[in-house]
Amino acid sequence: MAFDTEEARRARYREIVQSFTLMDDVFMTAVFQDSLPCVDLVLQIILNRPNLHATSVVTQHTLKNLHGHDVRLDIHAFADGHEFNIEIQRAKKGAVPRRARYHSSIMDANALAEGADYEKLPETYVIFITETDVLGKGKPLYVIRRMIEDDGDVFDDGSHIVYVNASMVDEETPLGKLMHDFRCVQPEKMYYAVLAERTGAFKNTEEGVVGMNSMWEQFKQELIEEGREQGRETERLSSIRRLMTELQLTVEKAMDVLAIPQSEWARYKAML
Repeated sequence: MAFDTEEARRARYREIVQSFTLMDDVFMTAVFQDSLPCVDLVLQIILNRPNLHATSVVTQHTLKNLHGHDVRLDIHAFADGHEFNIEIQRAKKGAVPRRARYHSSIMDANALAEGADYEKLPETYVIFITETDVLGKGKPLYVIRRMIEDDGDVFDDGSHIVYVNASMVDEETPLGKLMHDFRCVQPEKMYYAVLAERTGAFKNTEEGVVGMNSMWEQFKQELIEEGREQGRETERLSSIRRLMTELQLTVEKAMDVLAIPQSEWARYKAML
């Protein structure tokens, strides 16, 4: 019976992994971890800098703030002496302008050694790829820079904030094709080979699926440990919220991961 249960769980995880896109935080983390070519592609297209090449990349990288709120960066990369943070956000509240400002400030605070000259600060880029048009102006791309109000000249402090509207449908441009790939479930239907190859490795190979399963099991165990003191219903609600917040899962995917029967989904949705 234990074998059947294990097999059923693996089958459910396989189905969930097959439904993932790069807009799902946990899947994006796996695909981009240690993948310089994937990061190169994203930065080159979004920033229109075809010669930009990353030298390092870490996913889910925590930057410490000694006075309070730490920040966990979805993708933290360095390229050509510049520093980059790429965030994937489904919810509008996760991509508010002041969060972009905070990410930029934490990157600065961690970049400069004690006593170093301010001119040593690297150029920084905070890039939010959002599932909806968060800024609401109907544009595919928003590039934000500080400016001098009187004459409109750029206040060149080296900080850059970029919002990419992943809901755009324009498969004639490089950016439109990239956003198609971020929304795409099937690797074979992606435009960019480097993304198709990486996503396919996690969806279509045994090693990739096992790796994703391990990530799920580790995260679920953390949820179980945190919920031991709670009642079953409260524990489930807490776990659903954490999966939605930390891994950017939809409520349906979160409940599927937690093996909550579909007959109970409506009830839990009403309580969230």
